[in-house]
Amino acid sequence: MPLKNKNRNGGKVLPPRPSLLHIAWAGLGSSLAIASIAALSQLSGHPWILGSFGASCVLLFGFPDAVFAQPRNLIVGHLLCSLIGLGFLKFVGPDWWSMALAVGTALAAMLVTRTVHPPAGSNPVIIFLTRPDWSFLLFPTLAGAIVLFFLARLIFKLTRTVRQAAAINS
Repeated sequence: MPLKNKNRNGGKVLPPRPSLLHIAWAGLGSSLAIASIAALSQLSGHPWILGSFGASCVLLFGFPDAVFAQPRNLIVGHLLCSLIGLGFLKFVGPDWWSMALAVGTALAAMLVTRTVHPPAGSNPVIIFLTRPDWSFLLFPTLAGAIVLFFLARLIFKLTRTVRQAAAINS
């Protein structure tokens, strides 16, 4: 029976806990993905990793069937939000209100294009804090998001038979 905690969840029923196998694969998959991207950064001398990729892993590995975790949302959402963040930083200026407008505009753009990926909404904030140049669109945003997508798909395919067997046995 689902747990109910009116003080902490607004009276709503908590979602069911995922299987231990799903939890293990999600944790392992996200660790391997971030480790791989971090290693690419170190080996190549280019930044392949972005702070928001940790939150992307939560969606890709924890909730792979969610709309927000789909490839279009992941890649376009990150790219669009970084582009908007850079645009505001370079053309409007590095002020607090410009950062706020960049985040709001990025959200609106993701909603209009139907490419919402919540972790990407933090990209303008990251951009305002680090003040990168336009190459940030390629490294780490686009390259990192594409690698993250392929790693998530690879791990998902490798674990499919194990997950299917667990579903049959449960």
